[in-house]
Amino acid sequence: MFLRPKTYTARYPQWMVGRPLLYMSSALASLGDAMFGYGQGSIASAQVQPSFIYRMFGKEVTMAQIQAGQTGVDPFIQAITVSCLNITALLASFIAAYLCDLLGRRMSVRIGGIMYFIAALIQIFAPNLGALIAGRCIQGLGVGILSMTVPILQCEIAPAHARGLFVSIEYICLNIGYAVSAWVGYGFFFAMPSEISWRGPYIVQAAIALVLIFWTFFLPETPRWLAQNGFQKEALITLADLHGAGNVSDPKILATYAEIVGAVEFEAHMGQASWRQLFTQYTRRCIVGITCQMFAQLNGINAILYFLPSNLTRAGFTISRSLLYSGACALIYCSGTIPAMFLIDKFGRRVFLLFGSVALAASLSIVGGLQYYADSLPLGSARVSAADAIFFGVCLYLFFFGATWGPGPWLLGAEIFPLRARAKGMSLSTGTNWLFNFIIAFITPPLFNALNAGYYFVLVGFCIISLVVVWFIYPETAHHTLEDLGEVFGDKVMDDEGPARELAQRSANAIQRERSGLPVITDSEVTLQPSMSTTPTAKDEVSIIMKERSSVITIQSDV
Repeated sequence: MFLRPKTYTARYPQWMVGRPLLYMSSALASLGDAMFGYGQGSIASAQVQPSFIYRMFGKEVTMAQIQAGQTGVDPFIQAITVSCLNITALLASFIAAYLCDLLGRRMSVRIGGIMYFIAALIQIFAPNLGALIAGRCIQGLGVGILSMTVPILQCEIAPAHARGLFVSIEYICLNIGYAVSAWVGYGFFFAMPSEISWRGPYIVQAAIALVLIFWTFFLPETPRWLAQNGFQKEALITLADLHGAGNVSDPKILATYAEIVGAVEFEAHMGQASWRQLFTQYTRRCIVGITCQMFAQLNGINAILYFLPSNLTRAGFTISRSLLYSGACALIYCSGTIPAMFLIDKFGRRVFLLFGSVALAASLSIVGGLQYYADSLPLGSARVSAADAIFFGVCLYLFFFGATWGPGPWLLGAEIFPLRARAKGMSLSTGTNWLFNFIIAFITPPLFNALNAGYYFVLVGFCIISLVVVWFIYPETAHHTLEDLGEVFGDKVMDDEGPARELAQRSANAIQRERSGLPVITDSEVTLQPSMSTTPTAKDEVSIIMKERSSVITIQSDV
């Protein structure tokens, strides 16, 4: 198509080549998820501020009325205000499947960042509820694009033995975004009665979006997208710059490049997967991709996060203490991701999800039981001890979710689909997340009103169901390259890697000769000459003898 890029230019500085480029690309791309986490916290803290309630809902309320839950705001209007973002995020996640394949991963991240920046500006100056909802809808477009694209980018640049680490980096950035918003909201709370108390956090959101937009001009495109779109030479160079300190002759780099090229050529014969093929040819992958995100929401995370200050206020805390404790909860939530970063690749995805289902069910049972007890007590100091115990239960829940059902679904959705179906598969998984995110955000206020503490036990039931589904359906995907996962699901992508390995070696030879200032040799030529420099650098260390294409080179894939 005419929009597909015809050229590719790497703008990152050469001093970053190697691990600095790899980790900076991972962390800064994850700002996209940090902005989503930030958006969760900013709307949560705004809902307990009198100036926000008056501006958006036309209700003059006191702090005491908010603490007692007597704001007079229609819970369905409140639900629409919170959940409208999820509807546009759902739509954008499917649109992003085409953007991601057509324009590339880094351009999709840039578009998502621009959407986020525009949304922040609208919300900073929002004069009424209609403008706020419009801003949140536009923000949803950015969130949908970023939440679909960033996990794919992470999986496609990560080493095979560390995909869990890299997606966990992404998820901890999401959690850090939520934590930052909680503390920013707490800080701006003391600016009341000025409206800057709830407009201020959106200024910070705009600044974060600008940083992400700027970085996308230096972010490398993923080697797999480059190889799929005719940039084979650039794919090998980028792969070497990310994982081999720029050395395109590194045997591990050549092995991974061979797998990528082989998969691309095989899938080129099959063509891009249609939506129908996604369900018929990759049925089990679709079930895993859909259910993992579905249960991530049904297990209750956004029932907790979107309304955390309100829930803590309901438990018996004052508003200021609810905001302070929300910030503390956010830090616990972040710390929960640390075990996943270092252990999910070692022990596997299944173990983490199974343990998570049990731990979340136990934590929600504690919170629900304590809330029943707190509801039987009068408002005021009598509830403080019960509120402290509920706070402890919420912290347990957030820690275990951050370690298990938080990063797990994003990792699975990004890694389980083959290259020809990866963008559509991830959009399907992400779309499921936003659909159930919307359902939870919309039904939580009225269900809390109707069921009170009983709502927590509804969520416990979903945790138990998720345990059963993971046990019987989910395979283990750790310790495999992306190209090897076909064997795990029984639909292997590629049978013969021989031609691809030959192509990988020829490409490396050509790039090394070009860097040495020598003419490109033909297939019959066999020797790469070293650089004329008397003190060759790492990039110029090409004084190795490449034998005929028929010679055997033992290489192992680790990227």
